[in-house]
Amino acid sequence: MSAPSTKAAANGALEPSCRNTAAHALTVVRDGVITGEGPTTKGRIHFSRALDADDAAWCVRILTAAAVEHEPVCRAEVEALFEIHDAAAERSDGGRFDDLLTKAVAHHAAAEAGLKVPPRTVALAADTAIESWAPAQAIKANTEALQWLAGQMRGKRRSNRTLMAMVASVIGAAAVPLAQLPKMFDIGMM
Repeated sequence: MSAPSTKAAANGALEPSCRNTAAHALTVVRDGVITGEGPTTKGRIHFSRALDADDAAWCVRILTAAAVEHEPVCRAEVEALFEIHDAAAERSDGGRFDDLLTKAVAHHAAAEAGLKVPPRTVALAADTAIESWAPAQAIKANTEALQWLAGQMRGKRRSNRTLMAMVASVIGAAAVPLAQLPKMFDIGMM
């Protein structure tokens, strides 16, 4: 079985045709972050294990492509974002990637809980406050989804306080007894 293909748009951008190809395109960004080489780093100086504003912009373009704009962010896309998060030892993106990651996780979690979510171009936009669309109170997320999310966040080198707060207040704290939160999120390490 071959990897999903992503067609190159006229401007050279990776253009996903569905959520699976969007997730695959995000792995191309991840590879560029890791190696400093590849289609997402062409024409610029890019150090390995570094994430810059252009890398964050690639992620935004991929996640808000016309083919996926009205679909909720899927688990494979969030996993790819977490892989990018883990790969980037250095950051020079002004916090845009962390904002995008937080909003993508909230979009995915809310959709998985059966809530209506706005189009990605609205929900993931830098100038859209997450509070304007994400659930402000606990949602009924399934236990498996919570365990998966906790596993993604456990033991991360780099903390994302906004993401931690969102997960704890909207999903985690409501669905998990408080005594279990430190084990799930390694709160002491953040």
